[in-house]
Amino acid sequence: MVTSKDNTTAFPWVGLFVLAGAVFVAVTAEFVPTGLLPDMAHDLHVSESRIGLLVTVFAVSIVITTTPLVALTRRFSRKYLVVLVLLANAIAAGLAAIAQSYEVLLVARVLGGMADGLFWAVAGAYAAHLVAKERIGRAVAITSGGATAAFILGVPFSAAIGHALGWRLAFGGIAALMVVLSVLVLVLLPAVEHRVTLADGEVAAPLRHDRSIPGVVIVCLVIITIMTGQYIYYTYIAPWLIGVGGFSPGAIAPLLFVFGVAGAVGLVVVGLFSDRSPGVTVIIVTAVVLVSVAVLALFSSNTVVLIIAFAVWGAAFGAYPSLFQARLFHTASHAMRDLSGALFATSFNVAIGIGALLGGVLLDQSGLRVLPFYFVGFLAVAIVLSLVTDAWLATRAKAELTR
Repeated sequence: MVTSKDNTTAFPWVGLFVLAGAVFVAVTAEFVPTGLLPDMAHDLHVSESRIGLLVTVFAVSIVITTTPLVALTRRFSRKYLVVLVLLANAIAAGLAAIAQSYEVLLVARVLGGMADGLFWAVAGAYAAHLVAKERIGRAVAITSGGATAAFILGVPFSAAIGHALGWRLAFGGIAALMVVLSVLVLVLLPAVEHRVTLADGEVAAPLRHDRSIPGVVIVCLVIITIMTGQYIYYTYIAPWLIGVGGFSPGAIAPLLFVFGVAGAVGLVVVGLFSDRSPGVTVIIVTAVVLVSVAVLALFSSNTVVLIIAFAVWGAAFGAYPSLFQARLFHTASHAMRDLSGALFATSFNVAIGIGALLGGVLLDQSGLRVLPFYFVGFLAVAIVLSLVTDAWLATRAKAELTR
């Protein structure tokens, strides 16, 4: 069996901030084409839609390869695997920087997606391995802060560099940062033991027999439900704010900045409470998102109300990545943690793809105004699913204790 870390052990701030830095660069690398789309399309003589497809290709690569790669690398040292995937990501970004054709750039994005999916699986679980179970929420909130910082600073800053000095330099800078972070991981990140230590005479059970699998699957279903609704709406938030909210195109960037900053605040606040009751916290945060999006849909003509509701949505949504990871790692057994990290990345990217696709279909059929209402519907389903399944899991756990 695995001996859990003592709650009195010093909190691994340095290691967690190194992981947060790696997450920051990884997220920036994933979404950098969105800020440089016109520049890349013009330079490579392709349409903007083909450059936009690079984000989709990246996500699809994550979905297809993450779980198999996690299975193949189960016995590898987690620390050296983080170093390896960061260097692989650096190679992919470097290849993108020197690509002279769209086809080469496409290959670079596929390689980057493969490395990024494995990175998320390992890095997310790493934070959980570093601390006692009672501190998982705080640890994951710190590492997830890197993703929030990437949306607030990393993607806009890389876009600014790309516009001023060329998109290739932006990719080259990301590659260099990946190399720097791999060195910091090698020097500063504590090693962890991710494999289950068996007692004398104890036989390892196949992972498919792990009792935490139903709970992990349920959390993933909740993630997919909420994030599908999110990206039905959020993928088209700029045209919605302009066409329905009445904002000028120049106001979109400041509004998205407010959304990102609010998300950082929400991440910090929820990180303080998610360890106490992660299941209840998921339901509360989802209810806050539901109310704020409903207000956006119903009071879109009131600018002040719209801005406040938009910021509240951003704050609640910013808490989701760390909250869901904490929920998964509280639910999963020690042996399931790395696979849970892979399923987390896969669930998010499946939802991004499905949500953007459904949102486009709904937009063509019914227009912009219906999008937030569909999001509210998905959120309501997620809350009901969480309540019902949490009750079922609690009953199941009590029954197992009485055996």
